[in-house]
Amino acid sequence: MQYGFTGQTTQRYGNLFLEVFDVLQYARATEVALGLMKLTSCLERALGDVYLLIGKDCPFLLRDLLASEQLAVVFGQDVMDVLRVFIGSPYGLNLRNVLWHGFASPQEIPAKYCAMLLFLTAGLGQLLQTYLLKTKYILVHRPYVTFISLEELVAFPDLNHETLCVAEELVQVSNFVFKSMVPFWIAALTAFKQSRYADCVILLLPQLEAGLRLLFTTTNKCPNRLLTAEPSALYTTFDEMLKKHLDNEEINQLPSVLEEPTMEFLWDFLNHQEGPRIRDHLSHGEINLKTFPRELANQIVAFAITLLCRFSDEDTVAFKEHVIIKPLMTCASCYRSQFHPISRLKKQVLECMKSIHLWPELPTVSEAHVQAVKGLEGNTETSSLILKMAEILSQVQQYLPQDCCSPDDPINSVVTERLLVKLCDKHVCTLYSPRPVLEVLVVLRKICIQCHHVSEQVIASIELRYKQWMKKTLRSRQRHNYLRMLNSIKFLSPVLRLILLLITLEVINVHLACKKTPSDYQQYLKFLKSILQYTENLVTYTSPEKNKWDETEELTNKALIKIKNFSDRKLTLIQSAT
Repeated sequence: MQYGFTGQTTQRYGNLFLEVFDVLQYARATEVALGLMKLTSCLERALGDVYLLIGKDCPFLLRDLLASEQLAVVFGQDVMDVLRVFIGSPYGLNLRNVLWHGFASPQEIPAKYCAMLLFLTAGLGQLLQTYLLKTKYILVHRPYVTFISLEELVAFPDLNHETLCVAEELVQVSNFVFKSMVPFWIAALTAFKQSRYADCVILLLPQLEAGLRLLFTTTNKCPNRLLTAEPSALYTTFDEMLKKHLDNEEINQLPSVLEEPTMEFLWDFLNHQEGPRIRDHLSHGEINLKTFPRELANQIVAFAITLLCRFSDEDTVAFKEHVIIKPLMTCASCYRSQFHPISRLKKQVLECMKSIHLWPELPTVSEAHVQAVKGLEGNTETSSLILKMAEILSQVQQYLPQDCCSPDDPINSVVTERLLVKLCDKHVCTLYSPRPVLEVLVVLRKICIQCHHVSEQVIASIELRYKQWMKKTLRSRQRHNYLRMLNSIKFLSPVLRLILLLITLEVINVHLACKKTPSDYQQYLKFLKSILQYTENLVTYTSPEKNKWDETEELTNKALIKIKNFSDRKLTLIQSAT
């Protein structure tokens, strides 16, 4: 195979092709299926790269990609038609979807299909090479998706060899597993033991889907949907199974059977845009299989083990109480979403608070220098702003945990940080958030982002100006501007903390947005957007380019008046809760 898929993809996919060749020599059923799944996903990614030679937005669905005019130009329509028969149409073999969605057992996929697709891929490489030589185009591969902040994905403890051995026993007795699919489960656990983490997850995800499909069809009394993988009927896949309603608008019963923590885990790892979306990325060839993280595979395997336990016969209760399995069951029952917009907003609030909490620790010149600047002597404007903040805070005092409040200094930084942590720990339902809730969250998150931006700019400016002050490199105007900045942060710090507190109170009551009348809801959104505008202006005024510190006072005064008036009318969500 001279070119792999193309002369330029040999380095990226060459090992995979050789690996599939080796598999074909022994024709072990699970490995043939695994090879096909890996081959189809990498082929899809490579074809998408080819599409972008002459097209703009690569189609998300493989069937649309294979039907595109762009690929027909490169490879010829006849070649694309053959590919569609194998992997791109429900009217053909549809190997990719049948395997990736867990419809096919190991024995149902002949090795000849894998061999044929492998040789087709080699032929595509030769056709592409000819096209590139003719057109002088250069094929550029899109970068792989990488998983960052892996610590956020950790919900279960690290799995050891003994746990995996118990899991192998569970596979044999669990009602969650089709008997014909047992070899896939064993192969997945074996792959994990052998540190082949991508292989493990590729094998396991379709089996999770198959097991959940069994529960879905049982609980919703639609057994005819269990093995639906036909051109005339909609596939029963994760997408449909995780929805709130069935196609006939009846309530989907699967979420009530799985319960909220399990549903949140599935949504986090499969669906939420800011989550790992592990099935999408793997099945579309967007992940480097060689560097797939153990941490992520560990979570999927541990989660799968809990499902094996939960949906087993009563005589397997010993497994559920097993000293190794019980901690996994506890973790599963306590899981909370990490990637829903509500969860992300809570995280943003706490990160912003940590940034603001650094301000008092920054080196600054003495207060005497600040007071010496004409116009800053009395700080009357700052005192007025602090008073307005205290008035606003008094209106929401009744909604706050009393052990987190200080009557002497209600906006004290340490107290507010402790308060935010406590409030953010309150559980807010994330499943099936209605549109009004999501719209509110979008604006609240934007406000929080701007607050954090202001804080980071203030920190950078204070550090830079202090160094310049000590080195005596500031001109007269710059010195005055620096001292005005120090005066401004006396009210900027508490006002940002107040906004974070108000955001947090709103997010823990965000579902009340749905109870507002259309008119009140639009008025509420308009208010939030006005606060967003204020924070955006703050970002501009506190930027190194503008340094308009005096103007921030007037800006803040207007914003506080607006917040106070809105709160006086009891139109916030937290006030709607009573």
